[in-house]
Amino acid sequence: MMVLREPMLHTERNAPTRLTETWPALPHSAWSDTCTTLQLWLQIVGKIRMALTPPINQCWNVTLYPTVRGLTTMPMPHGTRTLQIDFDFVDHILLAQTSDGGRSIIPLSPMTVAEFYRQLMAALDSLGAPVRIWPVPCEVAQPIPFAQDQTHQAYDPEFAQRFWRVLLQTERVFTIFRARFTGKVSPIHLFWGAMDLACTRFSGRIAPPHPSMPGLPDRVTRDAYSHEVSSCGFWPGAPGAPGAPDIEPFFYSYAYPEPPGYAQHSIAPAEASFNPNFGEFVLPYEAMRQSADPDGALLQFLQSTYEAAANCAHWDREALEV
Repeated sequence: MMVLREPMLHTERNAPTRLTETWPALPHSAWSDTCTTLQLWLQIVGKIRMALTPPINQCWNVTLYPTVRGLTTMPMPHGTRTLQIDFDFVDHILLAQTSDGGRSIIPLSPMTVAEFYRQLMAALDSLGAPVRIWPVPCEVAQPIPFAQDQTHQAYDPEFAQRFWRVLLQTERVFTIFRARFTGKVSPIHLFWGAMDLACTRFSGRIAPPHPSMPGLPDRVTRDAYSHEVSSCGFWPGAPGAPGAPDIEPFFYSYAYPEPPGYAQHSIAPAEASFNPNFGEFVLPYEAMRQSADPDGALLQFLQSTYEAAANCAHWDREALEV
């Protein structure tokens, strides 16, 4: 399906960026429609991974992972064969492959969620690897079943690629932070429900049952937060309320359960703060990328907010840290 688009003027907000730029600009208002569509495409692929893999603690079997070209499901068992699905944001294709040499390619371009869903399910059928999923989005307001969604259809390759590049750089810095911890710690992975890249440290203590969350079954929420955590991540933002500006991308850090004094604990850098609406510390992405030392600023944020959680909740830091 061809979608006519108005010519895009190259401004500071949307000018093409070089692949060598470390932290590209990612104003949510410049790619809001693409971000929403991409989130729904990711949910379809993520639900395929969820359908094919056995449950792993904290829902770690459902996540996607950054690659040198995009995002991947990693290998998934399909009977005695193996299936893998990859988003390639360099050549802008979706690649489905099987362990016996089967391949199917879907070009990534403006198309409705319904068409993406139809093409992907047909591709899996053609590979002899059919998968059936619950075909309704989660963690979104007013979800439209995938097969019926003719509304969301934007795809700006420039901003899809920028988003992937931010994920790669975030994974790079998060890996440095992750290596400082010897206790249980999650992989660095993308949760497709909210489209955030996250990494979580565990104190080892059991947590109280987590309150219900909109768009998620209690069994999922209570598995994810079964134990005391300090979690950090990157979120690309979202449309604002009617008449309000978009919520721009930020790094976040939160503790569950939140210990007394956590929100008031001193953190760094100066641009970071506790956001009571989100219930977590946030560091605006744009403030980080514009700083003199973006990597250093992000590591400061990760370390100081973890220390807020660990100190206020009296974690056994000597036993858990390198």
